[in-house]
Amino acid sequence: MLRNPQRRENDEFIVLSHGMLGYGFPEASVESALRGGLDLIAVDAGSTDPGPYYLGSNAMFGDIDMVRRDLALLLDVQEESGAKLVIGSAGGGGTNSHVDQTLEILKEEVARRGRQRRIAVIYSEVSKDELRTALRGGKIHTFESQRSLTEEDIDATTQVVAQLGVEPMIAALRDEPDIILCGRAWDPANIAAIPIARGFDRGLSIHAGKILECGSLAVSPPQGADLIMGRIRRNDFIIEPCRDSQRCTVESVAAHTFYEKSDPLHLPGPGGQSDLSESTYEQIDPRRVRVTGSRFIADQIPKLKLEGARHRGWRNVLVAGLRDPIMIQHIDSMQRDASQRVRELVSGRISADQYVITFHRYGLDGVMGALEPIRATPHEIGLVIEVVGQSAKIAATIVATLRSLLLHWPYPGRIATAGNLALPFSPAEFPGGAVYEFSVYHLMECSDAAARFTHRLEVVQ
Repeated sequence: MLRNPQRRENDEFIVLSHGMLGYGFPEASVESALRGGLDLIAVDAGSTDPGPYYLGSNAMFGDIDMVRRDLALLLDVQEESGAKLVIGSAGGGGTNSHVDQTLEILKEEVARRGRQRRIAVIYSEVSKDELRTALRGGKIHTFESQRSLTEEDIDATTQVVAQLGVEPMIAALRDEPDIILCGRAWDPANIAAIPIARGFDRGLSIHAGKILECGSLAVSPPQGADLIMGRIRRNDFIIEPCRDSQRCTVESVAAHTFYEKSDPLHLPGPGGQSDLSESTYEQIDPRRVRVTGSRFIADQIPKLKLEGARHRGWRNVLVAGLRDPIMIQHIDSMQRDASQRVRELVSGRISADQYVITFHRYGLDGVMGALEPIRATPHEIGLVIEVVGQSAKIAATIVATLRSLLLHWPYPGRIATAGNLALPFSPAEFPGGAVYEFSVYHLMECSDAAARFTHRLEVVQ
């Protein structure tokens, strides 16, 4: 492997970050990043943003061909630079199955190159027995939903993962891996773990990780599907784009510090929080921003975030357009009365507790629902009717019954007796597959995450 002979590893740690494995990035960005040497290639591979489906079902998030494409390019970068590669939240939800599926792709790509790689594999699933013990011992705490966890929640859950911090990754470094492949991981940890292990400041490293974790979203103007670079140093860090045509500004870098945070001055994570109240941002040239003053405060009782999903049912969907303003004026009563009529028509075969009907009304309040402040009647809306049933057959029956009723539904001021709905597709309904919902979204006390989440080493030739 090649290394830049001018690199000063004790003074500066250079990171190349890819925001989401499988989203793609331009090869030109790689060429730019390699000019000055690299210590770490960090890539996030999952999130709760797409909802609980991937966690609950073990389906891979992201197109497999694109995941393979990104991994192949990043392995090329690793071979040329000698940098370590850290992949967090493998597969989308970071389940054991997701890690194993990602590992198989990695092995295939490594084998194609004929060069040995040492891969440290860290799983992050938590067993139901461990959860029950922690719950009974008072070690499970409410999180954002403020809803207490119950043993019934645990029983119904398919998989539960804990969001790893830096400690398990640092422990894995003892085996001198080339690649660290993790289950569910806190996004900044993928970037911060190795510089922290090398003695760089924890607060600065985590803050840098927060800004770099989404790739080029911290570039101005914000761009998706591209890489970004960071230089972590003893008393500061520098954020810079990969390509000469891009730039980072104080505004773009500071804005991403606030991204997905309810508190602009504190960044909580596994084991503690970064205090950003004294952080400063300085434009050191037209393309780069320097950040100082960030510090880490450890929790007295370290905790890990838990994420778990349970199977809720099966989805079927109807998509339709409505263009009669009179009908749209009466849409609330139409939904209520048509849903009641469905219950009457299927009674005796399907009970009301075996399905849930949801109306999404795009063009009226489809995004914000009851919180929508603008209540003017539009001339048309897009109506998406979602039914989740205890079985796929129940969902299909309910949505088809609703469709037939709404096509001819009477309402005050109606002129025609048909054509209430404009149906763009035939068949009008679509099976949506299995539906999952978050059943565990809590905090668990964990005094020694490195010991709890151990790793194994795979040597691949």
